[in-house]
Amino acid sequence: MTKAVISGYYGFKNFGDETILSVLIQHIKPMIDNITVFSSDIDYTKNKYDVDSVHSFDLKNVIKTIKSCDILISGGGSLFQDVTGIKSLLYYAFVILLAILFKKKIIIFAQGIGPLKNKISKIIVKELFKCCDLVTVRDENSLKILKEWNIKGYLVCDPVFDIDIEAKEKKSVVGIQLRDFHTVNYNLLNKIALLINAKFADKKIKLFILQNDYDTDISRKFEADLKSINKDIDIEITENNIIENISELEYFIAMRYHAILTALKSGVKTCAINYDIKVEQLAKEAGIPLVSVFAQENFEGIYQSLINLDSKKLIEYTNSKKFDWSEFDKIILPSS
Repeated sequence: MTKAVISGYYGFKNFGDETILSVLIQHIKPMIDNITVFSSDIDYTKNKYDVDSVHSFDLKNVIKTIKSCDILISGGGSLFQDVTGIKSLLYYAFVILLAILFKKKIIIFAQGIGPLKNKISKIIVKELFKCCDLVTVRDENSLKILKEWNIKGYLVCDPVFDIDIEAKEKKSVVGIQLRDFHTVNYNLLNKIALLINAKFADKKIKLFILQNDYDTDISRKFEADLKSINKDIDIEITENNIIENISELEYFIAMRYHAILTALKSGVKTCAINYDIKVEQLAKEAGIPLVSVFAQENFEGIYQSLINLDSKKLIEYTNSKKFDWSEFDKIILPSS
């Protein structure tokens, strides 16, 4: 019996990370007899994915689980960065260190490396990654870091490119997805609200909550701002059936990478808000309008770029990206 452990930012009900996990589990279930996911909400993870789960910070059981497994899969996402603090990086590093000590196979799965501002952080990640059986990264900058460290790595696209989204008839709905971030400011929110009122006041507006802890308060503030501009505007907040609701939109203005990617896969005309380099890279590759958090752009020009997008070309772009599982499968099934 082959046992795999998956370590990542799971159980926090973050749309992007949970979607990555669903793609990963769907791929390995036919090959792996036993899957355990380290999660902050083990009941949620067990029920959602039909796998075993151990609480991420139940260290006794974390150690026991790694000791008895065959393979550790770390990722995906941006686990190895210290911008939001070094604590989470140390935790994910600790999990990998355990796997090294117990001589387990280790896969770094579709990671984004950095930013790493602390010298100690760089040393930790570099030395741990040297001991891994496979390192895959999802962006050119992360691959460049691996090359600087003389670590062999493979560039892959984000795993969410692999999900199938059923084609939906577009409704007269504009989606807005915001998340709390230290660079987000009132000027940005107000300019988006003014744009919505000027160009889309005749449409229904949906505000998307993709992670309660980060999205709810800012969405409520935006709702209040928009209502102060136009009390009659039709606006609602939604946090359920995210993929289906996004796929039915006519237009979308969003911050989160995986919200934008889901929209593009559905052919939704989308404008990205550039709060992170990964969002900027996706927007440039897909050829969609991009607004900075400082909102210094000409919003009339942004609007024209948005409505002039070709839905078919957006779908063609996402369909051109396929996640490469070949090196991954060699580790999972070395005899194949």
